[in-house]
Amino acid sequence: MMKRLSLLPALIFLAACTVGPNYQRPNVALPDQFYGATSPADAASLADVAWFDLFRDPTLRTLIDESLRNGFDVRIAAARVEEARARYGIAGSLRYPNVGYNALYEYGHTSEFASPSNTTGGFIVANVNVGWEADLWGRIRRLNEAARADYLATEEARRGVLLSLIAEVASAYFDLRELDAELEIARRNTAAFQNTADLFRRRAEGGTASGLDTARAEALLAVESAQIPLLERAIVAKENQLNLLLGRMPAPIPRGLALSEQPLPPSVPAGLPSALLLRRPDIRGAEQNLIAANADIGVAQAAFYPTLSLTGLLGGQSPELATLLGGGHTWSMQAGLLGPIFNAGRLRNQRRVALAQFDEARAAYERAITAALGEVSTDLVSNEKLAEAETLRAKAAASDRDAVRLATLRYESGFSAYFEVLDAQEQLLAAETGLAQLRRDRLVALVDLYRALGGGWSEPEPPASQP
Repeated sequence: MMKRLSLLPALIFLAACTVGPNYQRPNVALPDQFYGATSPADAASLADVAWFDLFRDPTLRTLIDESLRNGFDVRIAAARVEEARARYGIAGSLRYPNVGYNALYEYGHTSEFASPSNTTGGFIVANVNVGWEADLWGRIRRLNEAARADYLATEEARRGVLLSLIAEVASAYFDLRELDAELEIARRNTAAFQNTADLFRRRAEGGTASGLDTARAEALLAVESAQIPLLERAIVAKENQLNLLLGRMPAPIPRGLALSEQPLPPSVPAGLPSALLLRRPDIRGAEQNLIAANADIGVAQAAFYPTLSLTGLLGGQSPELATLLGGGHTWSMQAGLLGPIFNAGRLRNQRRVALAQFDEARAAYERAITAALGEVSTDLVSNEKLAEAETLRAKAAASDRDAVRLATLRYESGFSAYFEVLDAQEQLLAAETGLAQLRRDRLVALVDLYRALGGGWSEPEPPASQP
């Protein structure tokens, strides 16, 4: 017994060995600030703002909250997380002994030619068996490490789905409000062109207007009227897109603030580039994939070493169930050692596969960081330049409104033809439509920047009562 116990320290020492490299985060050189940023980098970031504080439209908040609860993508991602969690549990169970049982009842006849006694009868066998693999080289620990990383990568993917869903719902809602604004502009201008066409028609009937004036007014009316059904078609399509994101059947989407009333933050700080490594779900998930690939190298390397397995058996056999536990005990203990000798390079190539997969995962991790830096840079510049463009477009729309007013006064005073009024109305229509589109583009650019910075990944709970 003392000799057997003396082997325990050696087994414990061997079980503490873990082959394969330990994970270390790759050293990726990051810039001090984002390319295109006009202000010095600061720790404060737009991503620190919770989504329900970023979007002030109560209707939009309600839609986002509904999508996070009922969206199909969210439910699919949650199921994948549960699957990865279960696989992690399977890998963790390998560290513990496997206990099982088996029972057998046999009935038969033994001939006198095979045995001195000619017997007929049955007997019962019941055993409890225990098996355990000693993790001498850390193979099971590496398997558990890889499974845990896969589980965390799936969790990061779920967070990425939540962030993308918030951005997609907000962007689609702003697109919908922009279409509503265009429809309102089209209906207002259609009414104006209708009045103009009626005016020229009455004057043509009275002989005070030419057929050219009437034809042009009616052409403008037809062109603008044709925009209404096209916009109504686009609105229904956008509502159905939102319904899919919300996980509901096709139905009308409620509206909140108008496009021009949607607030924009006075500043959009990007924060430090290094914060992306800790905030963006796709980068965090790529690092977990890298950790899993690193652990797989240890699993492949452990296959070169022998495997020690311990098994035990305890049971009994008896012709009667009542005496099964009273006598006929059987027990056994076994220790098996299994190791490779020749496998035609299979183990070596398995390790090469693991190394190649690690290199692939590392390149994917570095690519995710580079792509994130580029996205933030693009969205930062977009927010700044679109703000400048909207300011200029608003001035142009205001000037076009004055032009319509002045052209109408000149026409009513008899100093100009009505063609000037029509030209001014066309320019105003284009300016108002372009201004609505620029406002939508600014709101969508803000959403894109929020997503690029990894905002909302911590999933803060919305307040109980929203304003």
